[in-house]
Amino acid sequence: MGVVGDRIGPVRFRDRFLQGESVEGSVRSPILSSWQRSRLLGLSPDQSELPFEQDFDLEGPLLRAAEPVLDRLQAIFAGSRTNICLADGQGMVLARRFGEKSMVRQLAPIQILPGFVFAEQYAGTNGIGLSLAERRLCQVYGAEHFAERSQASACTAIPLRDQLSGHIQGVLCLGYPYTEADPALIPVVRKAAEAIERRLMDQSSAREHGLLQAYLDAADLARSGEHGLDGHSVSMADFLQSELEQSDQATLKEKATELMSGDRRAAAEVPLSRGRWVTLVSRPVTSAAGVEGVVVEALLPEDSERHAPAPTHPHAPAAAPPAFRPHVAPGPAPGPAPASVRARGAPPADGPTQGGRVRGLVLVGEPEVGKYAVAARRRLELLAEASNRIGTTLDVSRTAWELAETAVPRLADFVTIDLPKGVLLGEDSPHPTTEMHRTVVHGIREDCPFYPVGAQVSLRPTTPHMRCIATGQPVLEQDLKAAFGWIAQDPQHAELLLAHNIHSLITVPLLARGAVLGVASFYRSQNPSPYGDDDRSLAQELAARASLCIDNARRYTREHTLALSLQRSLLPRGLPEQSAVEVAHRYLPAESGVGGDWFDVIPLSGARVALLVGDVVGHGLHAAATMGRLRTAARNFAELELAPDELLTHLDNLMVRLDREEGGDGPDSASTGIVGATCLYAIYDPTSQQCTMARAGHPPPALVRPDGAVSLLDLPAGPPLGLGGLPFESVEIRLPEHSQLVLYTDGLIEDRHRDVDVALDALNRALAHPDRAPEDTCQAVLDAVAPEHPDDDIALLVARTNATPADRIATWELDADPALVSEVRAASVSQLNRWGLEESAFATELLLSELVTNAVRYGTAPIRVRLIHDRNLICEVHDASSSAPRMRQSATTDEGGRGLFLVAQLAQSWGTRYTTGGKVIWAECSLAAA
Repeated sequence: MGVVGDRIGPVRFRDRFLQGESVEGSVRSPILSSWQRSRLLGLSPDQSELPFEQDFDLEGPLLRAAEPVLDRLQAIFAGSRTNICLADGQGMVLARRFGEKSMVRQLAPIQILPGFVFAEQYAGTNGIGLSLAERRLCQVYGAEHFAERSQASACTAIPLRDQLSGHIQGVLCLGYPYTEADPALIPVVRKAAEAIERRLMDQSSAREHGLLQAYLDAADLARSGEHGLDGHSVSMADFLQSELEQSDQATLKEKATELMSGDRRAAAEVPLSRGRWVTLVSRPVTSAAGVEGVVVEALLPEDSERHAPAPTHPHAPAAAPPAFRPHVAPGPAPGPAPASVRARGAPPADGPTQGGRVRGLVLVGEPEVGKYAVAARRRLELLAEASNRIGTTLDVSRTAWELAETAVPRLADFVTIDLPKGVLLGEDSPHPTTEMHRTVVHGIREDCPFYPVGAQVSLRPTTPHMRCIATGQPVLEQDLKAAFGWIAQDPQHAELLLAHNIHSLITVPLLARGAVLGVASFYRSQNPSPYGDDDRSLAQELAARASLCIDNARRYTREHTLALSLQRSLLPRGLPEQSAVEVAHRYLPAESGVGGDWFDVIPLSGARVALLVGDVVGHGLHAAATMGRLRTAARNFAELELAPDELLTHLDNLMVRLDREEGGDGPDSASTGIVGATCLYAIYDPTSQQCTMARAGHPPPALVRPDGAVSLLDLPAGPPLGLGGLPFESVEIRLPEHSQLVLYTDGLIEDRHRDVDVALDALNRALAHPDRAPEDTCQAVLDAVAPEHPDDDIALLVARTNATPADRIATWELDADPALVSEVRAASVSQLNRWGLEESAFATELLLSELVTNAVRYGTAPIRVRLIHDRNLICEVHDASSSAPRMRQSATTDEGGRGLFLVAQLAQSWGTRYTTGGKVIWAECSLAAA
């Protein structure tokens, strides 16, 4: 474990530490923290002087309890070089035993005489000091000791606690040569410590038995007439146990515990079941040995069935914990006792009573016992409350605030919580200790100068915060004035906090599923008592519950962010340029999770435009991914110039295939939850002002006419996508110019706090302003209709229609005669000249020549040619045939087959769309084309 001569192991790392090098990760965390604190204290490894106290109580309770155990240990280690040491809670040695008696002559006085103080601030890293600092069993080997004098030894030390209060009363330490280190020493030390703690409890029991005896003696005197007990007789207290229900007995004991903790005369009326009530009276009692305590008696009225008066004291909290053990009956063994006892020589239960009351003992004990019981019960209540208060949302910061609000003021006067920035963003934090940000500062007042919320917190290795992160265990600093590692972090800041009476601290790591999520710090100022181990355990339990909630919130935030990023990447980033409609849109994600709502604006041939709104059932990444697949498919189907009902049929088939593929074919395949989607698809033609629409289970669109009339269009509902095999129906409606077509998803109008009809009425009122621009209409609708906290995504699309002026459309009808092709070319050139598009005349003439020739040669009459002057020049040739031309690679010997190739080179885009009366071959040319 590190011999001085071999220069390896802890010796080497200790030398490197003393030279100022970093040894983090190479030395056990408690040892490294102790070395760092020793350096901050200004201790030197060769320092040999320790404080020495000559006067200490050789008859104290700790020494009396430990002496038989020390003697037993001396017998166990007889003949070995084991040094058995007992120290008090401040690290002062009270007694020593030696396995080999000759060690007394061989060791230095500091290692054999009681009275030397081995607290860490004086002796550096050693078993006694480290056990007090860490408040748990610790082992120190060889060069892990800070002092040079201890380099050749090892030790195992364990704190000794009062089982009632949990306070550390002392330390039991075994010292031995480092070569004799043995893991079997740990259970020996633990059993010895448990024996000492039991003997300490026995001493407390003896004190309580004395108090009980004093009470019983007083009862005897009262019956003999020598003394009176407030004018009441002492009757058989078992009456309480025989007449009262179990819950009533528990209520009496709880209230009696509070009265006993007050250490004074007091009375309280306690309501019981069935309208009864009992008066509890507490009064001081002193044993023959001079031990002062409190006795609590119950006074039961003769008419015990009358209704209880309005209680004047708060009802006692629920069950007293096992730590509470005041004696109410004599006996050798410690532990809980009955709620009442029969006083010696008392008359029978049905005997006469004085003053119309039955009187019986409930509790007797020392006031401190009652205080511990009340505190323990309140800790249990706080944990129960924390289960309901922490984690009410899936927000990381809010969950951290809930932890602080739960702890203040019952556990702490001030709470600060530091979280890495990555955790706040829902990410994993690879270096949490270097990117801590103050997330919460909460306390009983606001003037305490903690680092503010939002500040980056840099932690030194010696701080309690870093120590708790390194060990994964809470760190308790009972006296911050002596917490040199905490002070060294920022001396000026520490001085300010101390000036505000901040005196005790517990730091707890926020850990969940192996990840460090942050640090919670609990400070005490108003309560003069420093924190204890019970407080540390309570803080750890609160932090553990909060950590899981924070981690759940972090994971949700990450998934929500990913889903939102995915969805936003799949939604249109910008609307395409087109002249058919003026469009505005809004998309709001749900607060509870990203859904699968989407919208789209798709330019089509012939100056038309398609408007699309859809909603995938469900939330999360899967819904967003499904939405992206549907939107992509819808755009592809729209490129095929499908009618709305046909497009919905194709989307329906796609949803059925997705559900089948992702659900799997086998019985054990896990379905991913695709259950369907709704959709509304509309095509608006500005040349005719006709709008063709179809919907698949989607809410109907709203139409705002130029005169301000608002109506929901009566479209066939159609089945939702994904059911398969059911038809869809298209409806054609003429829209006046400057009408507004409003498409939306159900998240806009559906809210569990209101009826859908109410939302639709609000929508109608918000839309009844035809003079608004689409952007203003979008905002007005959201302000008036959208839920304050939407449970579902909201997609909103507002399109104000335009009409293509008649003078920008030219149409020619002709027969299937090749001689007419030249006439069409000439007429088109004249029309382009009238539009001022002379530069486009040559390219347009060639395009029309090829398209019309194909229609005459391969199509069917009637043939119609149309030019549309829009953002681009649109050339259309319609014929009654349903056969579509296709471009192919022509061989060098072919005489034809190059016409469509020429069309593709001259036009920006071209294609075919089918109509009820045939097909249209179209081509768009840039107005700048020569």
